[in-house]
Amino acid sequence: MLTGVFINGLAIAIGSLIGILLRNISEEMKETVTKGIGLGVVVLGIQMAIPTQSFIVIMISLSIGALIGEALKIETLMNRFGLFLQKRFSKSESNFAEGFVTASLIFVIGSLGIIGAIQSGVSGDHETLLTKAVMDGFMAIMLTASFGYGVLFSSIPVVLYQGSIAILANFLVQLVSPSFMDELMNEISAIGGLMILGIGLNLLQLTKLRVSNFLPGIVVLIILLSLKFVI
Repeated sequence: MLTGVFINGLAIAIGSLIGILLRNISEEMKETVTKGIGLGVVVLGIQMAIPTQSFIVIMISLSIGALIGEALKIETLMNRFGLFLQKRFSKSESNFAEGFVTASLIFVIGSLGIIGAIQSGVSGDHETLLTKAVMDGFMAIMLTASFGYGVLFSSIPVVLYQGSIAILANFLVQLVSPSFMDELMNEISAIGGLMILGIGLNLLQLTKLRVSNFLPGIVVLIILLSLKFVI
């Protein structure tokens, strides 16, 4: 059930190790690569957000999620965790925490991870997560070349997040109708797309959005759609 999850995490780790070998490239090249990733992430976010059929629900969920995230200071906690890892494993890396948080968000948020984990949990089909593993591996190379060792540790939240979804899906699949699951996946993809768009804008240094603080919006969205489906 968790084979695809572990392969995804391993691909990120391997990509990060390869990226470490490319750390000696010039600052100009690193900046260009980072901006290129930012452009790609922006396009991915827009593509994911456009298919939504419940835009008002998405905005309500994002707003409530932001309030919860700011109250819980999720971004601050993630940065503190990244700084803890930096002090423990890489004292010389000044942007360790930034790399950890940025990579974690890019690899965690998105429909591929959610849908792939559900497929793995429900039917043992790992094809989607294997596809994501290839994409994440190449992304990890570029991110590590730009941000450093912090990207390597982003494989930890990826495995925990996707593994939890796979295990939960394995138990709950019998309780959810296919029509509701399709709508839920579509809207989770949309709200995730908006968050990914924010990550892309941050990578382009156009904004300084605390994207982590929007994450509770996904939970709020699931609750609202569940209520809508029941009513």
